[in-house]
Amino acid sequence: MTTECSTARLEFAGLRRQRVVGRFDGGELGSDGGGLLLRELALRTGLFRRLSACFRDHRDPRRTQHAVEVLLAARVLGLALGYEDLNDHDTLRQSRLWSLLCGAAGRGRRGASWEGWPPGKSTLNRLELTGAALGPGERYKKIVADTARLDALLVDLFLDWHGAQPGRIVLDVDATDDPLHGRQEGRFFHGYYRSYCYLPLYIFCGQQLLGARLRTADRDAAEGTVQELERIVGRIRERWPGVEIWLRGDSGFCREELLAWCEAQGVEYVLGIAQNARLKRSLAPAMERARQACEQTGQAARVFQDFRYRTLDSWSRERRLIGKAEHLPRGANPRFVVTSLGAGRMAARTLYEQVYCARGDMENRIKEQQLALFADRTSAHTMRANQLRLYFASFAYALLELLRRRGLRGTRLARAQCGTIRLKLLKIGVRIRVSVRAVRLSFDEGFPEAGLFGQVLARLQSLPLRC
Repeated sequence: MTTECSTARLEFAGLRRQRVVGRFDGGELGSDGGGLLLRELALRTGLFRRLSACFRDHRDPRRTQHAVEVLLAARVLGLALGYEDLNDHDTLRQSRLWSLLCGAAGRGRRGASWEGWPPGKSTLNRLELTGAALGPGERYKKIVADTARLDALLVDLFLDWHGAQPGRIVLDVDATDDPLHGRQEGRFFHGYYRSYCYLPLYIFCGQQLLGARLRTADRDAAEGTVQELERIVGRIRERWPGVEIWLRGDSGFCREELLAWCEAQGVEYVLGIAQNARLKRSLAPAMERARQACEQTGQAARVFQDFRYRTLDSWSRERRLIGKAEHLPRGANPRFVVTSLGAGRMAARTLYEQVYCARGDMENRIKEQQLALFADRTSAHTMRANQLRLYFASFAYALLELLRRRGLRGTRLARAQCGTIRLKLLKIGVRIRVSVRAVRLSFDEGFPEAGLFGQVLARLQSLPLRC
């Protein structure tokens, strides 16, 4: 027996004696009602206006429908709300809610009409693929990104949104793999990750992102770190001349160039150092004490050793090392860190357990970037286009991080990851109705986080408008 299925009328399994039927006749609905919080935050911080200043628009204004600010708002908000593919924007652009979120309403050539104003996939694709320089015959790709200004804006957002100058900040550096599944420019096989990938470098201060640099995988993990830190630390000290700066990283960043630069610039460092035979011999007595303690108690035991160390030929000077002699029920687990902090400033155990180990939280921030905000969606052919995609994901993260820090402070979502914030607070069903005098939004009455939503909006509205 054949059945006819029509989108005009949908039949579902019944509920006891009642039929369950549906139609696509609910008016204009959207699932991104919570995106209005991001719009409110962007308007009050001037984010998209400041971001658009990092691009040079060579288009003819007489033939231009979408301002650069609207293009950037669509791309960044799309990532923040879970739309990783440009193809999604061909459907999103039909929504008046999306027009409102992107700031596209009222800016086109069609008067008060809302139809077709947000940019579609082709327009956004041209934005991403524009090269560093325009040729005389270029007809389509005419919006050039100034990468130096984009780098500076990430640091400026951190400085502007942080508040008063702190006494000390801690910068975390780390590299990760970005697997590639095509023939992208700069594609190399990385033996450790066992895949073709990029090797992006991230720099965070707490939960705030200061730098994201896409790199090829045919290099040392620490390569280019000094240049990134010179730029970031210099900009921070221009605004906060008296701030103390600490640097943390794993053993992949324990290189003479970086250590010497930190010492010359007055940046304190706590970096992991890879094990070798000399280090293990130095730690052997402490390891034996830890082993005996573990065997007596059946629990993990730690003994810390503080000593001076210099490599045979790669280091220019002797430095302070801390060895963690740890013995677990399953075996030995020695670890080492090198630091510029003297023993008088911080004891070995405190420095390792409270300072160095805290760097592990940065890995959660990188996961947020890649899993929730699609920073690893580097499927364009050129490195420049993929770096631009990484910038967009970085600014989407910066926007959600500010929402978490300013709007969700003290709530049950204060430490939630970006994906959880999106699921719990941003993905809200809403009906939109537009009249001459107002845009009316009707949210789901059964939304479980309605009280939190109102609380967050009130907090955001305490910020001055900077649009």
